[in-house]
Amino acid sequence: MPPCPPACQHPFLNVFRHFKVDEWKRSTKEGDVAPVTDKTLKCTVYRVRGSVSAGSYIQLPKTSTQSLGLTGRYLYVLFRPLPTKHFIIHLDVSTEDSQVIRVSFSNLFKEFKSTATWLQFPFIFEAGRSRKDLAGMIPAGTRWTCLQIDLHDILLVYLNRCYSHLKSIRLCANLLVRNLYTSDLCFDPAVTIAEARRAKLPVTPVPREMAFPVPKGERWHDHYIHIRFPSDSSETFSEPVQKSCSLPEAVLPGHVLQLLPHPVAFSKQVQDSVSLKVQKLGPTASRWAPSAPRPLPEVNLSCECSEVSSVGGPSGHCQEPFPWVDKRAAGDSIHISAQKPAVEPVAPEHTASQESFLPDPVLRLKGVIGFGGYSTKWALWTRDGAAVVYPCHAVIVILHVDTREQRLFLGHTDKVSALALDGSGSLLASAQARPPSMLRLWDFQTGECLSLFQSPVLTISSLSFSDSGALLCGIGKDRHGRTVLGPGQGGGAACSRMVVAWATDQVGRGGEAVILAKAHTDVDIQAFEVAFFDETRMASCGRGSVRLWRLRGGELRFCPVDLGEHHALEFTDLAFRQAQDGHTLYVCSRSGHILEIDHQHMAVRHARRLLPMQTPGGPLPQKQTFSSGPGIAISSLSVSQAMCAVGSEDGYLRLWPLDFSSVLLEAEHEGAISSVLISPNGLRVLSATSLGHLGFLDVPSQEYSVLVRSHAALVVALATDCSRGQLATVSQDHTVRIWDLATLQQLYDFMSREEAPCAIAFHPTQPTLFCGFSSGAVRSFSLEAAEVLVEHRCHQGAITGLVTSPDGSFLFSSCSQGTLAQYHIGGPWCRILRMAAANVVCLDSCPSPNALAVSGDSRLLAFVGPSKYMVTVMSTASLDELLKIDVSALDLAGSHLNSAMVVCFGPTPPGHLLVSTSSNMVAVLDASSGRVVRELCCVHPVACSSLALSGDGRFLLTAADRAIKVWDYLAQASPSCQVYIGHSEPVQAVAFTPDQQQLLSVGDAIFLWDILAPTERSPPGSVQGSPKAPPTCKASLGARQLEDVVSGASGLPRQQVPVPSWASPLQLGICARPSKGLDATCSTRRARVQPTTRPDSYKHFMARYKASPLAKLHLKAVVGYNGNGRANVVWRPDTGFFAYTCGCLVVVEDLHSGAQQHWVGHPEEISTLALSHYAQILASASVQSSTALHCQIRLWDVQGGSCRQLISHHSTAVQDLAFSPDDGFLVTLGDYGDRTLALWSTATCELMTSVCLLEPVHGVAFDPWDGGVLACVGRGAVTLWLLLQLGADVSLQIHQEPIPEEVGACELTSLCFGPAPLLYCGSNAGQVCVWDTRAGRCFLVWEADDGEIGVLLCSGTRLVSGSNTRRLRLWAVGAVPELRRKGSGARSHSVFMEHELTLDGAVVSAVFHDSMDMGVVGTTAGTLWYVSWAEGTNTRLISGHRSQVNEVVFSPSESHCATCSDDGSVRVWSLASMELLIQFQVLSQSCLCLAWSPPSCRRPEQQQVVAGYSDGTLRVFSVSRMAMDLKMHPHQAALTTVAFSADGQTILSGDKDGLVAVSRPRTGMTFRVLSDHRGAGICTIQSTRKEYGDFRAEGMDLWLAASGDQRVSVWASDWLRNHCELVDWLSFPAPVVTEASGCLPPTLAAFCPWDGALLVCVGLGVHPEVVFYSLYQKQVVKKIPLPFFAMSMSLSPRACLVAVGFAERVLTLVDCVSGAVQDFAGHDDSVKLCRFAPSSRLLFTVAHNEILVWEVMSH
Repeated sequence: MPPCPPACQHPFLNVFRHFKVDEWKRSTKEGDVAPVTDKTLKCTVYRVRGSVSAGSYIQLPKTSTQSLGLTGRYLYVLFRPLPTKHFIIHLDVSTEDSQVIRVSFSNLFKEFKSTATWLQFPFIFEAGRSRKDLAGMIPAGTRWTCLQIDLHDILLVYLNRCYSHLKSIRLCANLLVRNLYTSDLCFDPAVTIAEARRAKLPVTPVPREMAFPVPKGERWHDHYIHIRFPSDSSETFSEPVQKSCSLPEAVLPGHVLQLLPHPVAFSKQVQDSVSLKVQKLGPTASRWAPSAPRPLPEVNLSCECSEVSSVGGPSGHCQEPFPWVDKRAAGDSIHISAQKPAVEPVAPEHTASQESFLPDPVLRLKGVIGFGGYSTKWALWTRDGAAVVYPCHAVIVILHVDTREQRLFLGHTDKVSALALDGSGSLLASAQARPPSMLRLWDFQTGECLSLFQSPVLTISSLSFSDSGALLCGIGKDRHGRTVLGPGQGGGAACSRMVVAWATDQVGRGGEAVILAKAHTDVDIQAFEVAFFDETRMASCGRGSVRLWRLRGGELRFCPVDLGEHHALEFTDLAFRQAQDGHTLYVCSRSGHILEIDHQHMAVRHARRLLPMQTPGGPLPQKQTFSSGPGIAISSLSVSQAMCAVGSEDGYLRLWPLDFSSVLLEAEHEGAISSVLISPNGLRVLSATSLGHLGFLDVPSQEYSVLVRSHAALVVALATDCSRGQLATVSQDHTVRIWDLATLQQLYDFMSREEAPCAIAFHPTQPTLFCGFSSGAVRSFSLEAAEVLVEHRCHQGAITGLVTSPDGSFLFSSCSQGTLAQYHIGGPWCRILRMAAANVVCLDSCPSPNALAVSGDSRLLAFVGPSKYMVTVMSTASLDELLKIDVSALDLAGSHLNSAMVVCFGPTPPGHLLVSTSSNMVAVLDASSGRVVRELCCVHPVACSSLALSGDGRFLLTAADRAIKVWDYLAQASPSCQVYIGHSEPVQAVAFTPDQQQLLSVGDAIFLWDILAPTERSPPGSVQGSPKAPPTCKASLGARQLEDVVSGASGLPRQQVPVPSWASPLQLGICARPSKGLDATCSTRRARVQPTTRPDSYKHFMARYKASPLAKLHLKAVVGYNGNGRANVVWRPDTGFFAYTCGCLVVVEDLHSGAQQHWVGHPEEISTLALSHYAQILASASVQSSTALHCQIRLWDVQGGSCRQLISHHSTAVQDLAFSPDDGFLVTLGDYGDRTLALWSTATCELMTSVCLLEPVHGVAFDPWDGGVLACVGRGAVTLWLLLQLGADVSLQIHQEPIPEEVGACELTSLCFGPAPLLYCGSNAGQVCVWDTRAGRCFLVWEADDGEIGVLLCSGTRLVSGSNTRRLRLWAVGAVPELRRKGSGARSHSVFMEHELTLDGAVVSAVFHDSMDMGVVGTTAGTLWYVSWAEGTNTRLISGHRSQVNEVVFSPSESHCATCSDDGSVRVWSLASMELLIQFQVLSQSCLCLAWSPPSCRRPEQQQVVAGYSDGTLRVFSVSRMAMDLKMHPHQAALTTVAFSADGQTILSGDKDGLVAVSRPRTGMTFRVLSDHRGAGICTIQSTRKEYGDFRAEGMDLWLAASGDQRVSVWASDWLRNHCELVDWLSFPAPVVTEASGCLPPTLAAFCPWDGALLVCVGLGVHPEVVFYSLYQKQVVKKIPLPFFAMSMSLSPRACLVAVGFAERVLTLVDCVSGAVQDFAGHDDSVKLCRFAPSSRLLFTVAHNEILVWEVMSH
């Protein structure tokens, strides 16, 4: 887009008209942007609105590569902010030196922020509030505003830059905008041309088209607002006008708009005097000033606003003054402006209140641990070879190789991308990565930065000095980032490179670096070097090219070397060498080639290739040509006079003679070598690896020394050891590393490739380290033996917090699923004590070193939870809740609820609890009562991510983004702080060292800082002294005290503050009188004790988050039984305890009332259960999850329903569980993949012994008559184990008895003990064998069934057998003890069958009364039967589908629900009791979809359900008559979805081929087929009723169809007239299919129940999100991001809630108003279905064949 000529911009330019905004060809719009008619202006304006400001905007020009080219000094924005919303205005302004500066105005900003390229000005509306309360939303009744922005002054005052032109404008939601104008003239919008001529006013009146309409007889300022920013500087006001101004007359009515700018930088001893000036101007000519400016009188505004400015302490940290810009009052114009910043001495009275004990500076960076960051190829020797120079992210390190002392160069703000050192070692050059690339030239001896300048190259990737240091060359991508076709690349794309040469000879003499020449090249450059023998000659190499360069006549010229057959090689590095016959250039390649190039003749002299050595004993290699075979990929080389050092990607450093005849030395590294460099004396070779290791090989001694080890990714947590001076860190590179704090050298490292470490903690007294992982595991490491001691897997999600108590008694861990675990670590082993209830810790919390905090006296534990708005304090010993503190309203001026981020305890006494909040402040709370002691406000521009308080309470550390702040914590009134930078990525954690003399910060690297403050006692009144006198109620902007001000002190009502709530009554005195040590005029805020009843008065505060419509889900019922499990039913008739499994849940059900309890904790499907003989413990075992090493076994307390212990040992699955007769032992049997037998003590939950089995074993049981014997059955034998116990040691002695020959070659699959000494065993051939365990022989065999017997139970004279033939049989075995005496001659005629039942599936579980008269039996069909032998009946107790459930639908009255499944059944349930009422079964077909007729269809007693099947048929079933009414065949392919029309007279059905059929259930005729979606399966069809004519369409039915190709069609129809028309068509790009998923997520859409004009969709677009589409506006109006792509979705009919199910087994509840989400676990498989009931009180979710019923509860 060509820029607008300057002549066309005078006297002003209408921006919208010039760029034809209404056509949207030279501009662009996004989101909800629409033209509307404004009643005030009586013209068309543009409305920009949206829930997220950045999501809706108008942008000029259309793309960021274009420029408006508007040169006018002033920009006039005619706009009106929308009430109760936020808005943003972005201006991209270009300076004369081509630097683009972004200037932003928004009421989202709470403070002024400034960087080199961005100015952020807060736009604040004031409504009679104090200054500290000004924030947030636009108030109601805002007026149209003329915002006049002086672009010239903004750049000059705040950045000292010269304005060139306006490049682009972006107007973001939420606002109305009429137009934009630019001009060099300063217009007054309140004066028209006619008024100026009539009154002869010396002003420039506003042009007619810019003017706002003013009703006749009224004044402009009564209706509109004029804001000029920055305030007038060149035009000031006349002396008479100034004298007429007085404060009482300067009344500010209504809402006052303000802009909060920032002054220029402060020096340490002076401050900028920026005072507020008020001019009261009359409507006459005296309003405008003459040309001669005069100073304005200072006016005290302490009654109207807070203090104007405050000054920092000795360190120069000061608060920002805030000029105000106000609208003009009716009748008189009031304009408040700020003078240009002027430098004045600080008044003594101003500094008295800011006295600080902090020295300046208080920190000094002592050392860093890390190497690289942007690249690991830059490591240089100093000239004397005594030290190495390398980058550590944004820090340059000079490390002395012998003493390991570090010297640090600080100044870069981003990662260092290149280094170069001149030949004399006096000048160091460095470049940083972030565009635009900045270069620094350093005096290497002093560390002083001599020059800082910007490179014309976008990102410098390589630097090279000439030997004299007079020339510096750099390469990188050019500033335009152009992409061109490179030669010899087959048409592939390569980035254009730029080579720049600077003259640096004057830098050391006070001059600047000067660009001598620049050159563009389209070839790839990997390495570039200036020749040491001639600084005008250079060489470069890259893919397919080696070039020789020359600087001559101010130009850089090159000549390519003829490479011949090597022209296609990828060259990686080069080096010059002085030879007798000239100069030789060595070049290496990724294919293993090393070329010697004659520099003078530009020809290849020798070509060699390094090939891997043939291993001894290996096969003979095939003959390889010079250019074929697996060469060694060389990444770097360095050449001296005697040898060549080569570093390769196989991790080897090799030294060769110059003839490359044989390897002289080689050293193997852990990772690929990225750089090698021979020292100047040729005796040492420096090597760097891609993993961040740096070391050198000493050639004479042939020893390798490691200089630096570092993490290869972000460091996320740290811990310090109090006794051994060690530091532990965990990183995203999946390593745990232990460092010596004195030497900064690594001591140990632990690698976990499958799971990432998240949290770390040292044992306070023992050499033990605890680490939490992303899989939920918590492991204990021995630092002496360097091994894992114990592993706990009681968590389901990633570990977010890990902390030990200072006394060494307890360890606490929390996970992302909200669970909290307590461990005992006082003994030699770490063992779990208890698990707190689910959702105790906030689910939204991320891993953080401050996620959990323990007080210094080891009594209190604090964390954020159960929601992000609460902080909970518990007792460390019992985990009893002591205190809950609501922090949601700490920031009263904020527009959003305040949430807690991290917590930290202070020293005891006084026992402060520090909480970092989302509103960028730190709240200091009393840990015992929860009262707010004080607040530190505006701690960082973003929320603080880590806190640390020194042991003596003097220093507070806060970290956010890339900065660290040190606060004088003892300064109560207004603590000062110092800011330290150096990290190039956000700081993850900060901590003091155990001796409190140093502090640590981690993120991109590990920084160790010295604390320079001398050790001294705390001043009186500080944390360690007596209570301090109360500070004044006047609050500074840096920190504010929260005291209750007595009535009349300020004239303002007392602010409400958050107060804690007690979880249980505590014996603490809470009174209304002033706290001890406080003046009577200022009383501390007191705690509110709960439970209390809220008075019937709206005056009382209620926390906003409790009134949020976000609901909670309570798992009410589970429909189904897991027929896939084995022995997964337990029942105790005497106590009534009845439990079974469904997926990963243990369901405990009352057989009388049907009420259920659900024991949650297992991550995977539960395979088996066992109940202890005394019914005190229930054991459950689940299979191994994909993120765990072992499967879980949980021991549950039957009385309380809590998990007593979690144990793990088996690797794949647990086949069987059994308790010993005295419940002292638990035996666990692994399945065929594990083949281990483990014995546990139930008292200590410790593993007593474990045995590996040679063959798979199918069952295990204890002998009830001899607790020291247990039996196992498997292939070919019965195994008896004898428990031998000697003291605390237990061992197992084995005895095996083979199966008799008459049994045949079979396997024993089940067993049970009968009267002593009988053992009954069932086989896979249907036989029952009876063994005498005393004699060790089988004496009786009979044919009990035709199939495998999987269940055997014996009691007295009765035996029950269950098999895979679906038969359950009762045997009379009273004669068997007598037959035992006959030995092998016994016959089975004395054993006979009493009863037989045939069930609906193979028998997998059974439990019977001791009399064997009644019992409960489970089958593979997912059914639990109650069996009564006395009556000969079997009654269905629990029923479920055996296959995937595909749909759940509800009757209109919500009395019944229906489900369908792949097993071909349609089942109708009673919704009240969830009992199965009706089942319709179709054989050999899968029922894939289902719909219930709507209430308008017919009378309730004639309700129907329609089901779609895999053969393309539709069947209509009558619920009342329990019969099929109709069968239709409208499709040839399998149906995927079906729905009734709104009136119930039509059925819409879709199939997997994309066809939609329209049928009539009365006639069975299909009268219409729509093929618009052909080719992609129909995922959703929904129909609803609309008003006739809505959406400009006929008919009363509105329906949609969504297909799997991300398309949604919306139709309006009148089926009685066979009318159907398309209303809208949505098409979105497909998401990326991952290898894990293998297929696209379903496209789901639904009409919004609470807004009929909205469509709610998931599965559309490339990102996982909920999309809200307006049928009226024809655009997406809102998006809510999701963590994963959805598998199912349902909208609540009554509340603004969306339930979303994911393949990751998570159910998420989304609040569509606030965008808040809650996650719920408990599913064993993908959540394929979720459906709200019509009343919204229930939510049904389906995971495979499990149906979970959730109760929706609002707050």
